[in-house]
Amino acid sequence: MDRADAGLFGPASVTWQVHSDPMMWIAGVRALYLQALLPRAVRGVTQNSDFRRDAWGRLLRTADFVGTTTYGTTEKAERAGARVRKIHRMLRATDPATGESYGVDEPGLLLWVHCAEIASYLEITRRSGVPLSAAQADRYIDENRAAARLVGLDPEEVPAGQQELAAYFVRMRPRLAAGAEAREVDDFLRRPPVPAALVPARLALWRPVSALAYAALPPYAHALYGRPAPGPAAVDRRLRALGRLLRGVPDQVRWQLPPKHILRAVGRLGPGTRPAPFKLGG
Repeated sequence: MDRADAGLFGPASVTWQVHSDPMMWIAGVRALYLQALLPRAVRGVTQNSDFRRDAWGRLLRTADFVGTTTYGTTEKAERAGARVRKIHRMLRATDPATGESYGVDEPGLLLWVHCAEIASYLEITRRSGVPLSAAQADRYIDENRAAARLVGLDPEEVPAGQQELAAYFVRMRPRLAAGAEAREVDDFLRRPPVPAALVPARLALWRPVSALAYAALPPYAHALYGRPAPGPAAVDRRLRALGRLLRGVPDQVRWQLPPKHILRAVGRLGPGTRPAPFKLGG
């Protein structure tokens, strides 16, 4: 049965194509920047882990979750969701100003994390050159309410299209701030700790990636962090240039990286299901 199981989305979905794009890594860093601006949400991360030691692990776990829920079987996706819900149920955070203790699985916090991720994936994909139409963008947001359900959200309470997603961010803006925890995330993403021998590589390779992800944030995020960014046109040019470079790496090379979700999905469903964002064709 596994061999015929296309999972939660399947090859006909927009999600199947979009999540195969190598620019998703830039989008993931942008999502971290955005998520950190909700103080109540970022405390759930910094108070429950050594963020500076575990930030890479967190990013990789998120990528693994997205890969499993997109390209894995329905059973594997449901199991991944159950693991996430179980972990979240056990974690709490404390508001240092009021002393209030709260669960990190509050629906409002889960919704912020979900919307920041989906908005970032969509924003980076489109701005880097993938020809998604407005209807396809709406489909992508709607499809990913299935992923929101896996982490414990009611899909009916999750934005189902671009207008609803934009309205959600307008409502959330008064609650956003670049507090101490957000500054810690910003500092890490700009200068992640590495052995001394790797500092030149961090400067040459990582810093441009982090800077581009930051630059792709909305203007209000730049204002909250207090760091300027190039104008949108310059950012778009950089995103398209990096997109062309990364997409020039053959799929079979990129998909060899662990945990090989896409290769396993194509092996299960057949070569005609190979994802490629440009199959969408605008």
